[in-house]
Amino acid sequence: MNKNSLTIKEVQYVGHVLAQKLMNWNEPIPELPTRYPHALESCIAQPFQTINGKSAYPSVKSKGAILFYLMVKNHPFKNGNKRIAITTLLYFLSKHNKWLKIDNQELYNFAKFIAQSPAKFKDATVNIIEDFIAAYLTDFKKAK
Repeated sequence: MNKNSLTIKEVQYVGHVLAQKLMNWNEPIPELPTRYPHALESCIAQPFQTINGKSAYPSVKSKGAILFYLMVKNHPFKNGNKRIAITTLLYFLSKHNKWLKIDNQELYNFAKFIAQSPAKFKDATVNIIEDFIAAYLTDFKKAK
């Protein structure tokens, strides 16, 4: 497993399935094949882009922030984008032995806040997400 990237299969088996099972909240998440073509691929590719051989998002926090933003704002799924974004972010962080020590409801409320943010403030919103991740980030072993 390459911890420097995410694959469609990882998002399918971890982000999507876990969101369906653990975060239903009386609103179903459709099956993966109903997702919008190429939107998910774009969301999970951008955090790992390089420019002149340097990572566009050099830290785990910056990669996680843009991943979360894109998963919420680009709507790769017909429903459940915030919940899938949460589980995908947590999975990505766990690949780096990190976790967010935060209440599930507070994390979901933050995802709703990001979903409602104006697109013209993308960079500022991504910075807010990075600060949010930094505030709650802990080692995976300490999260228990």
